[in-house]
Amino acid sequence: MKIKKIIELKEIVKQLKRAEKKIVLCHGCFDLMHPGHIKYFQAAKKMGDILVVTVTPDEYVDKGLDRPVFNQSLRADSIAALECVDYVAINKWPTAEETLKLLKPHIYVKGQEFEALQDKTGKLQKEYKVLEEIGAEMKFTHEIVFSSTELLEKYFNPQITQNNAD
Repeated sequence: MKIKKIIELKEIVKQLKRAEKKIVLCHGCFDLMHPGHIKYFQAAKKMGDILVVTVTPDEYVDKGLDRPVFNQSLRADSIAALECVDYVAINKWPTAEETLKLLKPHIYVKGQEFEALQDKTGKLQKEYKVLEEIGAEMKFTHEIVFSSTELLEKYFNPQITQNNAD
């Protein structure tokens, strides 16, 4: 089974590192699975041997009212269904900082939209500092980018749909 508790994942990653496997970590909300996510995971997988994806827990998703649309279990299940993903865990914290300290991946991957190391929340900058502390590398994918938030607002928000019908 690909879905693990974060503490189980710590031991699995430790064993894989002993076997000289390069561990790649992706982390995020992944509320609405879309082609951009799939391309991102596929590109991340090519950067190492084992792709681990951690999901922001429902209580810490800060994407706006009525988010996440899909609960953490469904989001983890959707990611685990992808062939390129080796392991999935639901994070226990609001950011990936503690996850990075716990798992100590070789590479932490984000999409190219974060390449300037800037995000509104400041989370990325904090995660980058942890990467420096643990000696991990940050890499970026250069794939097609979509925004779950924009897709949800454009195609699934009932108020927008209602306004378009008027």
